[in-house]
Amino acid sequence: MGATLGTRLFTWLRGELVGVDAFGNRYYREKGQRKLQGGAGRDSRERRWVIYKGEPEASRVPPEWHGWLHHTFAEVPKDAGSKKYPWQKDYVPNLTGTPDAYRPPGSLLRGGRRARSTGDYEPWQPE
Repeated sequence: MGATLGTRLFTWLRGELVGVDAFGNRYYREKGQRKLQGGAGRDSRERRWVIYKGEPEASRVPPEWHGWLHHTFAEVPKDAGSKKYPWQKDYVPNLTGTPDAYRPPGSLLRGGRRARSTGDYEPWQPE
């Protein structure tokens, strides 16, 4: 799927490729535009964007690149996606709305069957 025709044209004319993540998403910034020192407001920041590989899905942007896109980090991520601590898990995109989404027992999408009540639940009855 990728980007719209307008985004592709803008990227071709004014974009500078700065990196690619493990999912194949490509990250750009506007050529020749760097953060202006002392500027006020949003106009003083460089324009940054991503062109997704495949279907556009914001949850497929790894945390390091998300931080760069939103100007949390000034530097382009060098080792994005690599684990820095032993407790870190591999990145997994949001699977909501896909066939691989989590469906708990009793979900309508899983057959709608749930375990019977154990007797500790008492529904409210109006008087």
